[in-house]
Amino acid sequence: MKHAAAEILHEYGPFPGVDCVHGVSFDGRHVWMATGTRLDAFDPENGQMLTPLNVAAEAGTAFDGEHLFQIAEAVIRKIDPKTGKVLATIPAPGDRDDSGLAWAEGSLWVGQHSGRRDPSSGPRHGNDTPHN
Repeated sequence: MKHAAAEILHEYGPFPGVDCVHGVSFDGRHVWMATGTRLDAFDPENGQMLTPLNVAAEAGTAFDGEHLFQIAEAVIRKIDPKTGKVLATIPAPGDRDDSGLAWAEGSLWVGQHSGRRDPSSGPRHGNDTPHN
């Protein structure tokens, strides 16, 4: 794997009422942040906060090109970013141990921090066994 130094182009925040960010996703226009009790968003062009979506947002956030996905309360919610309406809910695989989400190659990927599983090499510590 090649490594290169990252160039910081701009820093944002602090944001009023945002004490902690649990997940971040970019929808092509706005940056979405999971902030516990809501999904906050801002415009990266000017840093202006947008109207938040009132949905629980405890961990990872992802965007599939049309919908937001958000982990909270051991479930993943599919959300319309324009209205904030929850369109679907599925159980999160980690039973409250899920920490991140990503949308890639047409699939929703869930990260589990404390499980520390790597799809290419399997378990990385202790007595963990892969999920089949």
